[in-house]
Amino acid sequence: MQHLLDPNLVKVFKKDKQWLEEAEIPIVTVAGTMREDIKGWHGLIEDETITDVVLSRAHFSMALAIAFQVWGGQLDHQKAWLVDPTNYVSQEKWQSITFTETVGKILARNPILKTAKDLIDRFGRQQLPILDSITPPLLYLTEHITKPILSLHVAAGNILLEHGKTVLQVITDPHVRYDYLTQIDNPKLAFCVFDQLTKDDLLEKVALQGKSIDPHRVVVTGPPIDQRVFAARKNKRPWRSGRLNLCITTGGLGTNKSEILELLEQLLPILRSNERNINLLVYCGTQVDLYTNCLDLARQNAIVVGSPADDTAAFRCLYHPQIVDANEQLISFAFPWADGFITKPSGDMAYDAVASGSFLLTLNEWGEWESVIRQRFENQGIARPVITDNFITQLNELMSAKGQNSSWIERAMLAARKIPPTSINGTDAIINAYHQLAKQKKF
Repeated sequence: MQHLLDPNLVKVFKKDKQWLEEAEIPIVTVAGTMREDIKGWHGLIEDETITDVVLSRAHFSMALAIAFQVWGGQLDHQKAWLVDPTNYVSQEKWQSITFTETVGKILARNPILKTAKDLIDRFGRQQLPILDSITPPLLYLTEHITKPILSLHVAAGNILLEHGKTVLQVITDPHVRYDYLTQIDNPKLAFCVFDQLTKDDLLEKVALQGKSIDPHRVVVTGPPIDQRVFAARKNKRPWRSGRLNLCITTGGLGTNKSEILELLEQLLPILRSNERNINLLVYCGTQVDLYTNCLDLARQNAIVVGSPADDTAAFRCLYHPQIVDANEQLISFAFPWADGFITKPSGDMAYDAVASGSFLLTLNEWGEWESVIRQRFENQGIARPVITDNFITQLNELMSAKGQNSSWIERAMLAARKIPPTSINGTDAIINAYHQLAKQKKF
């Protein structure tokens, strides 16, 4: 048993293990901590003021999307259960978690350090110090599981494969990092991929390594999207005139913070003018410094910050110190409301925004895979890169309809709605792929 100072954490560690073993679909990811919410799920008192360590919203939100779909909207651990070993890292190794988060924030918030991040990505996530820390709790949580395990993070999947588990690994982006191929010779590995191009990419990279994989072990599913996000498009009409509902979002590490603040310095003066043509919502996630910066800028511009639920307010901010609650705010208040999202083209926010029927204006990407995502949506007429230093002019141009032509924003929202559901919402297909693997009984 890990050396956990909080006796309640020891209880939920054992309960998580039990529920994962009992689940029809056991799901693992590596996204950060959600200790207080786990306590609540297991009937213990939770403290809403404690700040989570968040490494990635994507790996959390996509895993939750699958669990939520299996549950049918109501938590049922016998149908599916989700665990993250980060919650149970020992006190002796906890520094590696906080170190990884700190380095991640520095890189994610400073464009000048992007080269350093690219080097980390090139050498792979298999070398990060967090891996030694998450391995013991991950192996404890899964030690008695013999059925396939659905993995939403490459590091978790590779650790499990090294220890004899059967893994259905979800590649959440339309890009295949070589980390995913570390265990390619392992017959207990199968994949879910974004689309046929991603499958082709995987098979090509395997061949370039002088290896092979049965193509039937690589299933095209599409990305996992929370059904509540996808449902938002039903009541959303493409914008034509009036005030534009615009949502700016950061990532799990406070990514693109400097760009976001630069945009707010241009947008907030418009909100207090008589010619206001936008309503603005900023998703700060779990990043209290970004939230504080937003409040300070609003105060400097004499703008009243509305409550998260007030969808008529000129300016709102979403923030919570814990990722589960922050994500629920995003699903409840942003996706049903926003005509468009300003975000980096990441695997969670970009897919979610398009699935909800919104257009995309993309901030600087932070990896090769995000460049691929941006290009995909640009080619479909849904996305354009933000011109950060002259954004008001750009936004006015995108909102303008000339002659008999509609605005770019209206056309982009129409294009988002035209994407086939099976292309943008792969949650059901991933669940089906899991059941098919489980039926094979070759594990």
